[in-house]
Amino acid sequence: MVALATSVLFFVPLYVALVNVFKDGPKISESPASLPIPPTLDNVRSVLTRPDRLFWVSLTNSVVITGLSIIILTVLSAMLGHYLVRAGGRWSRVVMLLLLSGLMIPPQVILLPITRVLQTLHLMTTVQGLVLFNVGYYVPFGVFVFAGFMRSIPVELEEAAAIDGAGRATVFWRVVFPLLRPASASVLIFLGVWIWNDFLNPLIILGPGQGTTITTGIYRSIGQYQADFGGVFAMMLLATLPVLVFYLFLQRHFVKGLTGGATKG
Repeated sequence: MVALATSVLFFVPLYVALVNVFKDGPKISESPASLPIPPTLDNVRSVLTRPDRLFWVSLTNSVVITGLSIIILTVLSAMLGHYLVRAGGRWSRVVMLLLLSGLMIPPQVILLPITRVLQTLHLMTTVQGLVLFNVGYYVPFGVFVFAGFMRSIPVELEEAAAIDGAGRATVFWRVVFPLLRPASASVLIFLGVWIWNDFLNPLIILGPGQGTTITTGIYRSIGQYQADFGGVFAMMLLATLPVLVFYLFLQRHFVKGLTGGATKG
């Protein structure tokens, strides 16, 4: 009963956001929780055909930033996780502990020194700077997931490939990495959603005049003295569709990637 009540409580904001996408602006202010009768697609159409192309520019930037970030993160995390697990020893455990301690630091705490570093490197207000920040901050989580899954892969597979003459790079890319698809799916989904939904870091690092992601685009669509609530709700719905499709595409590997290595080593 408690679970049902909690589910209903969390469903109410989703319901309000969804029904107001297909409702005229005046009706949203009058009765935000009522059903859209009759439904209309004017809000979606107005977002897609804005003269400033705010949605399309924001969508393109978010796809580029999220795509580059999660690809680099997946490759680096898999390589580092494999190296730390197979190397063993006290120093590798120290490095793992140091990486995991990074997960305990909120990004808001380190945002000011990060901006100073990016300014020194002339990467402030650039896509490269934001991608670099994402990689540096989220790589501990990727290493954590890959290291746990790596322990479930028999080391004998790598030894057999090495005996056949394969080098370390060949062993990793031809033998190990194909077996990491479930863990890769988990890392891609988690980090993809986190980076896609990030608001503060793109707002500060890219700056209001240099670039707009999908979340900062929603923020920019709200004026100081007035707001097109129908357009805001429509943009929120359109912003969730790409990441929802991305999750559905990878979800069959998702649970296996999270539980891999949980009972071994």
